[in-house]
Amino acid sequence: MAVAQKKKPRIPEVSIGLVGHIDHGKTTLTKALSGVWTDTHSEELRRGITIKLGYADTAFYYCENEEWPKNYSTEPVCPHCGKPTKPLRSVSFVDAPGHETLMATMLSGAAIMDGAMLIIAANEPCPQPQTEEHLMALDIVGVKNVVIVQNKVDLVSRKQALENYKQIKEFVKGTIAEDVPIIPVSAQHSINIDALIAAIEEYIPTPMRDEKAPPRMYIARSFDVNKPSTPPDKLIGGVLGGSLVQGKLKVGDKIEIRPGYQEKVENKIVWKPLVSEIVSLSCGGQNVKEVTPGGSFGLATYLDPSLTKADNLSGNVAGYPGKLPPMWDTLKLKTVLLNRVVGAKEILEVEPIKMNEPLMLNVGSTTTVGIVTKIDKDTTHMYLKRPVCAEEGDRVAISRRIGSRWRLVGYGIIVK
Repeated sequence: MAVAQKKKPRIPEVSIGLVGHIDHGKTTLTKALSGVWTDTHSEELRRGITIKLGYADTAFYYCENEEWPKNYSTEPVCPHCGKPTKPLRSVSFVDAPGHETLMATMLSGAAIMDGAMLIIAANEPCPQPQTEEHLMALDIVGVKNVVIVQNKVDLVSRKQALENYKQIKEFVKGTIAEDVPIIPVSAQHSINIDALIAAIEEYIPTPMRDEKAPPRMYIARSFDVNKPSTPPDKLIGGVLGGSLVQGKLKVGDKIEIRPGYQEKVENKIVWKPLVSEIVSLSCGGQNVKEVTPGGSFGLATYLDPSLTKADNLSGNVAGYPGKLPPMWDTLKLKTVLLNRVVGAKEILEVEPIKMNEPLMLNVGSTTTVGIVTKIDKDTTHMYLKRPVCAEEGDRVAISRRIGSRWRLVGYGIIVK
């Protein structure tokens, strides 16, 4: 995963998502904050949009000689007075795609976010479809700490910017973002980035972590880092990328990965967990011996790289053998449906769940499809096409196929 090149004062301690409608400037803002352009996939470069989750790390610094907001920056030397700055904390950014067809990817990324910046372009009416859908998604998966970024203010007049601001205020009434700051910026020209950092420091705190709990890693990416024609004796094991939600992992630890990989046994598909050892850890642009919850990191293993290539293991959960949550191939959900479909341009009411209906489910960083097998008063039973690892009480985002798109329609709580 991509990381900034300048040295960080410590490994990242918090993951912050960048979400919002397509082409509102999420990737450009990530670069303004971290120096990293996270769209590196060939198809992303060709189409000019984010397709996969992007990652970048940076550090926030504070200058004691400057007044707010000039006292906040991402530089160890103050860009205004030239004196050394005080390191505050290192952060990981998760750049989520804004295209309506990539909602599952956004929801997977939201599972590892501690807070988020909702990016809204000042040169378009607010809300756009995925502006609304992404804000609802944050609420559903439990990301409550939000800062709104009014981007592209350099493209509009003062009057237009104020009108857009009023639209934003009206849009967020009654939501988790009703009382959060709205920071006007130009990501393209790195204008007002200091005020944005100040808002992030105030409104997206580092959450309390349980480092003594059994480690649980949400795997968001997986890679084969070997180049073509590499000799067998020079091959490097598969690499996993993601974030810890609890506990800590060290080089040399044995880990289990569930659900793992699928295999055909006697004409039946079964899922088999994987077990390997941590060969190395990379976090914040540096090799480390141990990682704790907060930032994103890379983890090298002894796994056959064919198992990890092309994000094959994304959506899995990793931790100590025998200490992971149970694996479910059926789910019983206490469901709560929205009043209307979000993310669609037209106004559509959410219809009740139907028997045999396929629904897209996001459980942690896992995306699967559930087929409805039974409906009680407020619970829905489903058979899963891909099993998931989760705890009873975990929240599940529910999307329905409407037209040619999956649309967010509600959430469920796992019950026995």
